[in-house]
Amino acid sequence: MGKIKSIEYFRVLPRWLFVKITDEHDNYGWGEATLEGHSQAVEGCLDAMVQRFVGYEADNIEHLWQTAHRHSFYRGGPVLMSALAGIDIALWDLLSRRLGLPLHVLLGGAVRHKVKVYSWIGGDRPRDVEAAAKERYAQGFRAVKMNATEDVDWLDSPKALETSVERCRIVKSVGLDVGLDFHGRLHKPMAKQLAKALEPHRPLFIEEPLLSEHYEGIKQLSGLTTIPIALGERLYSRWDVKRFLHDTSIDILQPDISHCGGISEIRRIASMAEAYDVALAPHCPLGPIALAACVQVAMCTPNFTIQEMGLTIHYNTEHEGGAYDIKNYIKDARVWDVREGYLDGLKGVGLGIEVDEEEVRRVAKTANAWPPKGFVGPDGSIREW
Repeated sequence: MGKIKSIEYFRVLPRWLFVKITDEHDNYGWGEATLEGHSQAVEGCLDAMVQRFVGYEADNIEHLWQTAHRHSFYRGGPVLMSALAGIDIALWDLLSRRLGLPLHVLLGGAVRHKVKVYSWIGGDRPRDVEAAAKERYAQGFRAVKMNATEDVDWLDSPKALETSVERCRIVKSVGLDVGLDFHGRLHKPMAKQLAKALEPHRPLFIEEPLLSEHYEGIKQLSGLTTIPIALGERLYSRWDVKRFLHDTSIDILQPDISHCGGISEIRRIASMAEAYDVALAPHCPLGPIALAACVQVAMCTPNFTIQEMGLTIHYNTEHEGGAYDIKNYIKDARVWDVREGYLDGLKGVGLGIEVDEEEVRRVAKTANAWPPKGFVGPDGSIREW
């Protein structure tokens, strides 16, 4: 046992927010509180949590989680839950490091020895997908994800969807499975058409076919297609998730470990999903700490199915010529080597990675926050991004 001595956070390129917790005996753990486009808001929340939780017992992870969530009165949401996630992940890392065990052992032990993964191609406005798909195949991936469309109007020409179907066909011809991320960009009139057009091409899943707040529309869409429906990155707790499980409107749940309160909450969400025969495929186009935490959860979760990786995702290549990626900030980047569609399970203590603290502190001195993005239509109106 040991009381929390310090909680530090570090904004680093390309768009990540890391958390380090140290106890009074100098045991430490790392977490990730990345909330893309809203780093300053999470940092402000972390400032408040530092004042609250320095002096708490570091081993009492659940008590701290419950205190942060229930004594906040205004609960949930992306900012609070991302800040809490960073602390929660760091505390689990600290505890398992102190005990000299891989984190998944503390969570019940391994149910698999390797983890199926996919990566991204195509960018925000998907293009050049054949070359990108061949590159991913050569890197060892057997599945990828890409944005299904560019920006689309509330009701657009059906022609706006034709290239989406062609891109799906091209990527599958390379020998890859492909998930199509609608990204909440489409409204119901277009989403229904695109799901039907894609169905003969059998994508791995369609993601966020509508924004998560349109739960009644997602329920309707689920009755119109046989393609598995995935969502969850904009659901931040088990309470956000339960409506979709009760409605039986989704097939794959994609909580983000850095948005949904960390390891403690994603484990509870996974158990809820298992009871509804829903698979877990965590969202994670983020940094190496979040990915390591996801891999630890995947190794001990029966209904886990596939893990997103942000290796050279387009968001990472926008900054300084792609100088910062998930192979940065850790001492052994070989843990992210993909073979025949899988990562080897992480076997080291804690999260299974060693953070390069020197690089983290150096980059954090000058890193700017990543700004939110958006689309604007030709008439000047706001479109979903």
